[in-house]
Amino acid sequence: MGVGPHAIRRCLRALVACLLVASLGVATGAQSRSRLFPPQDLGLLEPPDRNEWQKPDQIMDALGIADGSVVADLGAGGGWFTVRLARRVGPNGLVFAEDIQPQMIDAIRRRVQRENLGNVRTILGTANDPQLPAGLDAVLIVDAYHEMEIPPADPATILTKVAASLKPQGRLGIVDFVQGSGGPGPAPEERVDPEQVVRAASAAGLQLVARERVAPFQFLLIFGRGR
Repeated sequence: MGVGPHAIRRCLRALVACLLVASLGVATGAQSRSRLFPPQDLGLLEPPDRNEWQKPDQIMDALGIADGSVVADLGAGGGWFTVRLARRVGPNGLVFAEDIQPQMIDAIRRRVQRENLGNVRTILGTANDPQLPAGLDAVLIVDAYHEMEIPPADPATILTKVAASLKPQGRLGIVDFVQGSGGPGPAPEERVDPEQVVRAASAAGLQLVARERVAPFQFLLIFGRGR
């Protein structure tokens, strides 16, 4: 029995509908990663239990951040980690808090003034150049790497700049949420693949020197300058 023209048209309409749904799904996923974190939602980044699951002391210990260290907080947002770095390095150290959104820089300035921290300097970077000074003991990228994948930003370009800012024995630490849907953090489609981070860092001339789990929700990758 042959297939009539009406049946063919119904099949074509169904196929077009399926393709449209699929394309909308892809567009929605892309859109979710197409914009920076809105400054007006900064409060969402600082839940009361963040200190418990973020484990800042474990992260700073792993990077060897101590009194007198000169460090940078890349994609610092509202400065939650910045103030913890400032307390760790003390008055003999220095923290550069970098972000590419002026509203975030303003929020950090207000925060460090409120907390009377004189060892923090803010930097308004660009999409592909954090404009960090040279001679840093450590650079931290905490829960911000996925924004460095939003065009026109390019992770390898940014990490190349970071590598140039490190001392010969300096370290880069990238902290982000494990893949999946558990715990706090962004939607599953916005979470980064650690292996993808390693590849971008390698392209920037950085070598993976350690990999840690910041249990239960996050991972920490530590990189050093290549030989």
